[in-house]
Amino acid sequence: MTGLATENTLIRNASDVEDFARRCFLGTTGDQVGVELEFLVFDRTAPARQVPLARIADALPPLSGGSRVTFEPGGQLELSGPAGPLPDAIARLTADVDAARGALRDVGLTLTGVGLDPIRPARRQLRLPRYEAMAAFLDASYGPLMMCSTASVQVNVDLGAKPVVRWERAHLLGPVLLAAFANSPIERGRPCGWMSGRQAVWENLDRTRTAPVPAAADPAAAWAEYLLDARLMLVREDGERCRPIHDGSTFRDWLTAPARPVTLADLAYHATTVFPPVRPRGWLEIRYLDAQHPANWPVCVAVTHALMTDDVAADAALAAAEPCAGMWRQAARCGLAEPRLRRAADACFRAALSALPRLGAAPGLLGEVAAFADRHVTPGRPPAVDLLDLVREPGRHLSAWLTEEGQA
Repeated sequence: MTGLATENTLIRNASDVEDFARRCFLGTTGDQVGVELEFLVFDRTAPARQVPLARIADALPPLSGGSRVTFEPGGQLELSGPAGPLPDAIARLTADVDAARGALRDVGLTLTGVGLDPIRPARRQLRLPRYEAMAAFLDASYGPLMMCSTASVQVNVDLGAKPVVRWERAHLLGPVLLAAFANSPIERGRPCGWMSGRQAVWENLDRTRTAPVPAAADPAAAWAEYLLDARLMLVREDGERCRPIHDGSTFRDWLTAPARPVTLADLAYHATTVFPPVRPRGWLEIRYLDAQHPANWPVCVAVTHALMTDDVAADAALAAAEPCAGMWRQAARCGLAEPRLRRAADACFRAALSALPRLGAAPGLLGEVAAFADRHVTPGRPPAVDLLDLVREPGRHLSAWLTEEGQA
């Protein structure tokens, strides 16, 4: 991605950081999409019990679609599908999600798409050096939730011929898409006060690494400044060992008074420890979307991809979303109950529906997008509202939804 000589190349000053940042905006000029899906896994007979990671891994079959299987620190299952044209990427990942769901169901487990664990406390299973140092660095309240209890849909979009244009689209449309797909309103069995409790967790972490990269005429220069001003989370030492940094120093501070020479490898690793809503890595990582029900994630991917890559749809969506620029917090808290966000989301879905045939989407996917819009967007009821109904209405049970009704 970086295009620099070797990982041992010395980083001497801020101009070298800017060189690295500019290479983060160099990548393929096409319209491929890659998808990373995170899911929580529940035991159907005891949903309040944490499922051991080994039990999940042992149950998974070979995945014919080519998805890479990894786990987050709390045991969240992540399936990362191969990048490709939208129809191919969705078809291959759908096959793998279906295979994983079926195999887990056979051993009494359920693959659940929700952005924040609604009933279980945060408990970490993975003890890798990176996660040990991350846990030591992060806030004791929100850090464990972020690491162990959250799940997302990450949409990776090619930079295209005009990376700055797609970068701006991803940010300007972010609050609207966040609100439309908000799906994490419950924590420990009760409403948490946010439609996207997952985004609230990010809001309460270290803002030097989770706030959006500031808008600028030169996004690469802004990304360089962001990397320089983000606090150091950890430094790798002696191979895999990681040392957390507690003194509040930034990467800029490290450059000006290094205890040892700073290398490209140090900078590249530092870039993996910052988590803005959109992150450039030779492609654009769109990171602000809550995990979705296993039947709905293709809608999330299709709409996001269409609005990022189709110029006609993007122009219509941006015109509608202009009043919502920068409304990240309102989107996370209110979802589509905020009238401006609801109106913009409705226009964005209409624009995406017009674009998807041009991107090769099959009629079935168009029907799914239209049905999602009718159920959630037009009436201003993102998926989070359905979850809230489960804890507010007598006779309905969240645990049953998690293990059978909503997910199986």
